[in-house]
Amino acid sequence: MSQAEANFDLIAKPYRWLEYLTFGSALQKTRLHYLSELSHCRNALILGDGDGRFTAALFAANPNITILAVDTSATMLQLLRQRCESTIPDSTHRLHTEQTDAVTLSLADNYDLIVTHFFLDCLTQPELNSLAPRIAKHMQPGALWLLSDFRIPANPAKLPARILVRSLYLAFRILTNLRTTQLPDHNAPLQQSDLTRIAYHHCLSGILTTELWRL
Repeated sequence: MSQAEANFDLIAKPYRWLEYLTFGSALQKTRLHYLSELSHCRNALILGDGDGRFTAALFAANPNITILAVDTSATMLQLLRQRCESTIPDSTHRLHTEQTDAVTLSLADNYDLIVTHFFLDCLTQPELNSLAPRIAKHMQPGALWLLSDFRIPANPAKLPARILVRSLYLAFRILTNLRTTQLPDHNAPLQQSDLTRIAYHHCLSGILTTELWRL
């Protein structure tokens, strides 16, 4: 499966409300958990932020940051730009967008922040194994990688988590043609790319995780 084969345009506009009806505010709280740790960052690469709620929040919290937002969905990027421009007027000069597949993304700049909220779970393990070292080559020394994702916890929530994740993949396959069927392991490829996890936070009985990694 290539992540580019999926089409998120149809769910772009209702996505926020679909997310809220399914998880309430849990996913957004997860995205924003470490926002206060990013005030020193100046050049960010954000992959797959969807309708741009985190991107707009990052602009609001950090008036000095420049962001490249990448997504395969033209509609998602349009919503992202509109959200940022309407809430943070000067973000127009600090925001760049690119409609492309992150797996084949060509980068020319170096970044002190990478953000992948609920994005890595759209990738197969081979895609993630290839993506992590390519991105790491464009990270400045000491740069942060902030990620949020679903996980299968080793506690009584393990079975409900497996059922939930399978249901989500099935729904996204029907709605977007996403062909990924299981959560990839991000720990190994990030560690092999010389990143170290420096903080993490779990919620919903460990089913959601947000993590900070440093190069």
